[in-house]
Amino acid sequence: MSDTSAQRVTVEITDGVADVRLARPEKRNALDPAMFAALVTTGERLRTEPGLRAVVLSGEGPDFCAGLDFGSFQAMRDGQRLSATADLPPGDGPAKATGQRAAAVWAQVPVPVIAAITGNALGGGLQVALGADIRIVAPDASLSVLEVKWGLIPDMTGTHVLPELVGRDVAKELTFTGRKVRGEEAVALGLATRVDPDPRKAALELAREIAGRNPHAVRAAKRLLESSGRVDTATQLAAEQTEIGALIGSPNQVEAVTASFEKRAPRFTD
Repeated sequence: MSDTSAQRVTVEITDGVADVRLARPEKRNALDPAMFAALVTTGERLRTEPGLRAVVLSGEGPDFCAGLDFGSFQAMRDGQRLSATADLPPGDGPAKATGQRAAAVWAQVPVPVIAAITGNALGGGLQVALGADIRIVAPDASLSVLEVKWGLIPDMTGTHVLPELVGRDVAKELTFTGRKVRGEEAVALGLATRVDPDPRKAALELAREIAGRNPHAVRAAKRLLESSGRVDTATQLAAEQTEIGALIGSPNQVEAVTASFEKRAPRFTD
């Protein structure tokens, strides 16, 4: 990762919780090649981070991410796609394009990812947030599938994820119009999970709560819930039985039961 990319996203890990922040507040955390590279590189690193239990994804400053920066739009007028110039680590999975990987990598991180959204989450910025498992939004946050304003479509996995969350008709309305949605409506539509006046604080509290659960059960649950609706019923139910079979009687599962009966905090191992 280049020095510029390294400065775009910061990561601090405490007690298994990764505090990941987009760190370009003077540009409203807008997406340029360096930001794309930093998001992908950070996500890929966290996929194999030992002892990781949960991730909080937020933006420095007032905004989560205002979408593509103006340099990218200017390049598009000449038929250029600056995101394609980003220096990325190797990856696997169906997401191949730079922007797709910047959003999809959070679903590939094996532990829950919680996005804390303040200010603007527009266009590509919203698509990055949609890659998280849970979205906590400020009441006055502004979310928009904004691409149509620039004559574009959501191409960072948005057309895949958005209909699953809000339904096909609502996804179409938001995409065709690019209208902005505030916190409470975002929750009502399914764009966000819940509203909180301090999304980052709420996200960190939730992450710490998750970090206190059996990490193998949490990871298994994410795997199963990610595949739900994307594989046939027989495959999903077979996977459910495989996961539960591996958990029952395992050291962490025994510890969860023992700690509950002994009325103490469990001590899990990774």
